[in-house]
Amino acid sequence: MQPFREAYRGRGPFASESRPPLATRYVPFARSMAGYTRLRCRSDVIAGITVAALALPSAMAYAELAGAPVSAGLYALLLPVVAFAVFGPAPRLVVGPEGTVSLLVAASLAPLAVTGSTDYGVLAAMLSVMVGLVFLIARAIRLGWIADYFSQAVLVGYITGVAVVLVLGQLGKLVGVSSDEDGAIKEAVDIVVHLDDANPTTVAVAGLSLVLLVVLGRTGRRIPGALLLVVLGIAASWVLDLASHGVAVTGPVPSGLPSVSMPRIGGSELRDLGAAAVAIFLVSFSDSILTARSFAARRHEVVDANQELLAMGVTQIASGMSQGIPVGTSGSRTAVNDDMGATSQVSGLASAAMIAAILLFLTGPIQYLPSAVLGAVIVFSAIKLIDPAQWHSLALSSKTEAGIAGVTALFVLTIGVLPAIVVAVVLSLTDVIRRAARPADAVLGWSDSEGRYVDVIGHPGAGITPGVVVYRIQDRMFFANAHFFKRRLWAAVDGAPKPVRHVVLDASFVSDIDASAEVALREVVDVLREKGIELHVARAAMELRERFDEVGLTDLIGADSFHGTVEAAVEQCASGQVTE
Repeated sequence: MQPFREAYRGRGPFASESRPPLATRYVPFARSMAGYTRLRCRSDVIAGITVAALALPSAMAYAELAGAPVSAGLYALLLPVVAFAVFGPAPRLVVGPEGTVSLLVAASLAPLAVTGSTDYGVLAAMLSVMVGLVFLIARAIRLGWIADYFSQAVLVGYITGVAVVLVLGQLGKLVGVSSDEDGAIKEAVDIVVHLDDANPTTVAVAGLSLVLLVVLGRTGRRIPGALLLVVLGIAASWVLDLASHGVAVTGPVPSGLPSVSMPRIGGSELRDLGAAAVAIFLVSFSDSILTARSFAARRHEVVDANQELLAMGVTQIASGMSQGIPVGTSGSRTAVNDDMGATSQVSGLASAAMIAAILLFLTGPIQYLPSAVLGAVIVFSAIKLIDPAQWHSLALSSKTEAGIAGVTALFVLTIGVLPAIVVAVVLSLTDVIRRAARPADAVLGWSDSEGRYVDVIGHPGAGITPGVVVYRIQDRMFFANAHFFKRRLWAAVDGAPKPVRHVVLDASFVSDIDASAEVALREVVDVLREKGIELHVARAAMELRERFDEVGLTDLIGADSFHGTVEAAVEQCASGQVTE
């Protein structure tokens, strides 16, 4: 036996020996600055500038979609981005005005004020503050565990569905055809039907943009393809006067920075906004954590869901107090940010600084940027989000999980992000319950070659002790598998060489029991005794033993019938002696 050399001395076995400083725990940006280099800074700044160029026109479009003044979308690219850069746990995640959130804003505020009015803008700002408060409440009660129910299948299906939605959503920009249809699929079909109306110049601009992105993408990150394309697009649009050829451009951009103040509305309006704030919280958090974890998984990083709640709460409040609108996670801009080599939220700070500079001094050139260029950048980045290797891995590991991923992707396309996520999580939970209801189990026999008890099905030569059945169930015991446990145990007893005098339950995988499992165990003990069979329990963890003590199972089974190992239990059964 090896000597014991050291104890934990007052700390838990899963706790770090030294807690990180408060600043790095709640301000991940401070942690990311450790070992920060000039090379990383260059990559972050280039990525941030590129994202800013994409975010500016997108923010204007999403503000209009939300029914708010265009300026509200632009202001949501300043303080909110800075707030998330400081508190956000995901180093590459990009926040700002987003389509799904904007649609919810429009649906919530349309009955309360005239679209585009000053009152509407105030309501939108207050709604953002309220969404932020919901996030902070969720953080205070540690609701981050909700994110753990977004399985890998949900992640893969979600990001694939979003990627397809992003591509379909840009078709109109690429061909110069608009559609009034609702939904990505209907809109895309409508555009395809009306391809005869496509603008040849717009198609040419989009085609050349995609070709340039592909060519530059093969040269590595030394040349920032998206940023170079945006600059070339502005220059070509100005020199060739593309707008006169029917090419849609960004148009005039309002200049100036917002003031910071708390929006003021009446009490009745506050009550009207409550349900909308919760709905936007659900959509925004689901989208944020799914996107963050999808990109983090590519670099073997971990995203703290509770920190994400804190970061998004501060971000939403910052948006509302700076006259912005509720924000969400931008999958397309996050893809561009990642593709450009961003390593930290310095890219977010660079993006905010670039937006501020543009709003103050450079609104003129941006108005010439062709929408087709932006569409090409988003399409190019979105296609990279679809990872065939992940789908192949899912299909190999579990056909059920692959199906859940497919349903998630399909529902993102057809019924929207929030309903799709709800359905996917329900399917995942159903799969968990299905597996728990039929857990792995085994009848065990002794293997001389391995020196341990093994599954007799996988090891036909394993020896069994006459009169003793060793049964193992490999999961916690609860209502969903209580009847399965009884059926399988009776089957093991019926299938064993007669007579059976002892049953040893290997409880090494049983972490806990609920009331249904307790009733099942009592029934098993009673029936076994009627047949002259004694139940023994081996390898029960301390927590399980304590649970047995609490509900009286220890007294029912007998304290002498609990053993530290299966070997000890079988040895006592075989010898006909029962000891402690």
